[in-house]
Amino acid sequence: MGEWRSPLPIACIVEGNGEERAVPELVRRVARHLEPHVPVDPFLSQRISRSRLVGSPPHLEHAIEYAARRAGSGSAILVILDADEDCPRTLAPSLLKRARAARADMRIAVVLAKCEYEAWFLASATSLRGQCGLEIDLSAPAHPETIRDAKGWLTEHMPRGAPYKETLHQLQLTTQFDLALARSINSFDKLYRDIQALVGAASNG
Repeated sequence: MGEWRSPLPIACIVEGNGEERAVPELVRRVARHLEPHVPVDPFLSQRISRSRLVGSPPHLEHAIEYAARRAGSGSAILVILDADEDCPRTLAPSLLKRARAARADMRIAVVLAKCEYEAWFLASATSLRGQCGLEIDLSAPAHPETIRDAKGWLTEHMPRGAPYKETLHQLQLTTQFDLALARSINSFDKLYRDIQALVGAASNG
């Protein structure tokens, strides 16, 4: 297969401070693992509060339009946010429908981490032993996606007085966690497959 020459821009829309840097790096890691011959250029398009993204129009639609203008024709848009108490299987399709209605010409994916982005760290906890002060014998909880406070779980397994902080730890843990282990939970597996679809469409187009 020939070398893909033009990097694929992937505009990332996120809700949290830590995700501003973590999400583009995560997209880069997954894309490199999936399609090493297809260079990608994931970048932060916008950080916008979850309440606005999931609320009534037009906040999501405006964010999609802004991302499309920044990324350019033929590129892709990825929206990542926490599901919190919502059901990802219900909310994600409705948000995707709105996003595609706003820009039908763009490749768009919407992924909701259940319940938090940090659940992906919990699922791959053994690969994070010793990172950011986490216990050297750290093990994953039985059902990572059912834990409502994944950030708190991480704090409990860090040194006393040195809690987990998104802006301090999220990027570093994102660079280290094992992708295969994280795919054991549905929301990360969906992210993996959605990135595969976005990047695969570019390589085939």
